[in-house]
Amino acid sequence: MNLKDSRLAYQIYLYLGALFITSLVVSNLIFQKFFYWNPFGDFTVFGVSLFEISVGVLPYPITFLITDLISEIYGRKKANQIVTAGIFASLFSMAIILVAEMAPAITSSPVDDSTFTKVFALSPIAVLASMIAYLFAQYIDIAIYHFWKKVTKGKYLWVRNNFSTFLSQFVDTFTVVGLLCVFGVLPWDLFFGLVVSGFVFKVLIAFLDTPFLYFFVYIMRKRFKLAVGEEIALEV
Repeated sequence: MNLKDSRLAYQIYLYLGALFITSLVVSNLIFQKFFYWNPFGDFTVFGVSLFEISVGVLPYPITFLITDLISEIYGRKKANQIVTAGIFASLFSMAIILVAEMAPAITSSPVDDSTFTKVFALSPIAVLASMIAYLFAQYIDIAIYHFWKKVTKGKYLWVRNNFSTFLSQFVDTFTVVGLLCVFGVLPWDLFFGLVVSGFVFKVLIAFLDTPFLYFFVYIMRKRFKLAVGEEIALEV
């Protein structure tokens, strides 16, 4: 690969990383709002309405699409680096919010202390649960993705994309809901319903993002003349 292509490949990697980190941080900032999506009617699972979920779930699947794309084109090491950077960015953003929460609002402030606290003062336990679940899920997703990539010799992209995402999303949903129940943020009687509802929603999203992964992988392979299973080795 010539110098021009190497620079372009690195720029694309940076932009993918920026999209990944933005999606992750935003999902943690907005997760306190919940909505109900009912494409199958008023259906309940273990006492919980199917797809009664946090809006934080909306940008979250984008992170798995991006790590799968990075895994496919740039390799496992670069995907893990993005995950680690995402963890750092999330914790740093929470620290900034904590400092902002401690700063008292002036009387003429458009947003007073109580409103700011209600919207942005995230539960430390909820944030911790989300981060632990995310850490497990993303590293598992990358590991399983490359396992299937090796088994299939770089073929059958849909297999590694979906199988890695399915298991990692289950781990994510099970872990975060379980931790919130353990710490008393959520009642245990909602555990199974929230796990099933969240997991099924994420599985549907995983199916929907497969064509996008195929499209972006095709574009990248064509632009950089990559063979099936070949990866770009970034030297920087």
